[in-house]
Amino acid sequence: MRASISWAAAAALLATATVATAQTKIPGDPYADDPSGIVADPCPAHPKPADKTAGTIANLHMLTRDHGQLCRYAAANRALTEKPRVVFMGDSITDNWINLAPDFWRDGRIDRGISGQTTSQMLLRFRQDVIDLHPQAVHIMAGTNDVAGNTGAATIETVEGHIQSMAELARANGIKVILASVPPAAAFPWSPDKRPAPQIAALNAWLKAYARRSGATWVDYHPVLATPEGAMREGLASDGVHPTAAGYAAMAPVALDSIRRALGR
Repeated sequence: MRASISWAAAAALLATATVATAQTKIPGDPYADDPSGIVADPCPAHPKPADKTAGTIANLHMLTRDHGQLCRYAAANRALTEKPRVVFMGDSITDNWINLAPDFWRDGRIDRGISGQTTSQMLLRFRQDVIDLHPQAVHIMAGTNDVAGNTGAATIETVEGHIQSMAELARANGIKVILASVPPAAAFPWSPDKRPAPQIAALNAWLKAYARRSGATWVDYHPVLATPEGAMREGLASDGVHPTAAGYAAMAPVALDSIRRALGR
């Protein structure tokens, strides 16, 4: 989630962007001349941004040149030597999991979370980062950044449709679907005007009902993470949103139980 930038700031920069042959170029982008169109290698390597300004430009470059961030896991996907058992698709809550609880990622479980992503971005990369890996199951945990508005505005029906499309694509390719609840949050540090708990509750009600209708496995992390008001419990998140090591320790047995239920083991 921290990878997001103010949409107003993005719009201001895009408004002054130079348009050449219908390509959007961000002022000050040192990589504006990266390859475009259909090419053999669309993922040139760039150094890590040195400061906040460079980070903003890099994020805008990503939004205009690799909106779904297919480059993030392209090399890792090619390097896989066997089919994963379960792919975890998600945002920073999934992305951070491997850093704070590395022992969880064994027995064929692989992490394909990307910080800051909304459901539209996940849907763009779902074929590459899930279907083409041929897992037995996919664990989809998404929606936090849609509520936060990381890529602008959307109706709740649009967000639900993105998740439904990912689930349908998985089932069409013989992949079992595990639908996870949107984790609890009472506020977003990077989007302080939002009061997310009611929208998270609405999304989770839809997710639970859709899982029942579609035959997906429903996994709810709120019993081990949330206060009665829908916030993260004290000590389980670093900022009220992102789990700590203790938060992931609470989530792990719930996740493993969902995998056993989905795969019948």
